[in-house]
Amino acid sequence: MADSSEGEEEGKLTGGSQQLVVDDDLREMGKKAAWSVSSYKPGNGVLSLRDDNLDTYWQSDGAQPHLVNVQFQKKVKLQLVVLYVDFKLDESYTPGKISIRAGDGFHNLKEIKAVELVKPTGWVYISLSGNDPRETFVNTFMLQIGVLSNHLNGRDTHIRQIKVYGPRPNPIPLQPFQFTSTEFITYSTVR
Repeated sequence: MADSSEGEEEGKLTGGSQQLVVDDDLREMGKKAAWSVSSYKPGNGVLSLRDDNLDTYWQSDGAQPHLVNVQFQKKVKLQLVVLYVDFKLDESYTPGKISIRAGDGFHNLKEIKAVELVKPTGWVYISLSGNDPRETFVNTFMLQIGVLSNHLNGRDTHIRQIKVYGPRPNPIPLQPFQFTSTEFITYSTVR
């Protein structure tokens, strides 16, 4: 997995990846969430963000910022947001500046990441890790992805897919648990 897309520097992401590649120790968390958007054109709603079809897209319909809200029933750990955007197809509808906010709900969202996309085509990886190496994830009830501006001063936006990833509970799921105490080893069924 790439922590960011090609050429990340001080919040600028360029390029994009044609293949979605994510580390095995991460799992897609979006299916556990309720998704909503600030506005949409009929036929291009929130379901287009999650249908695994790169030919469909969410299209906003209104004033900026355009918002995608991802709400969870319980607090979850999130580590990575991956967007599929396509400057070659969408031109002025392509997001230019994105703000990612987290919190318990709409009342206390705080920006945790701001990125500028430079003519992206493909999957764009946005790590939610902080500046401190110990901050590898965000523990939150809600994530909000805000499109603050588009390329070529476009008004409405297109995002073709969004995936959100968090750490797996057991990073190596196929490895059997190893007991270390003599008493536990005695009663272990694996030798």
